[in-house]
Amino acid sequence: MKTTHRLLITTLLAGLSIAPAMAAGTHAGSHGESAIGQPGKTANVTRTIQVDMSDNMRFSAPLITVKQGETIRFVVKNLGKVKHEFSLGTEQELLEHYEVMKKFPDMEHDEPSKVSLAPGAKGEVIWHFSKAGTVNFACLHPGHYDAGMKGQIKVAKK
Repeated sequence: MKTTHRLLITTLLAGLSIAPAMAAGTHAGSHGESAIGQPGKTANVTRTIQVDMSDNMRFSAPLITVKQGETIRFVVKNLGKVKHEFSLGTEQELLEHYEVMKKFPDMEHDEPSKVSLAPGAKGEVIWHFSKAGTVNFACLHPGHYDAGMKGQIKVAKK
């Protein structure tokens, strides 16, 4: 019985010691590189792209092309009379976050890949595109995504 008890305690302690490492794993967000790249640094910006948002539920640039390795400063302006946002992510990440936004429509974001803007406001997202492929962006305020307020960034291989 002592051996079984000791084995159980050792197993529990081992599990507790790796739990923080597992919890700190890689995920999309502000902790390093995700499937869509990583937050960029102002000093590394290679070009600036203007993106306007309007109440017709469209972005002024629904299709953007960048090169792998570029760091882009997106200068985003809300030309409308309602709140809009510019949110980068995979299609799955955006759809998952959209469901959360439907439940909490007044949610504010403090993430490098997103900017929420009041009517008439201007903001920016600086993003480093380290991987070739497609990065999606959208306004995730309830009803906006469904109305077509989304776009894509094609990241061309080096």
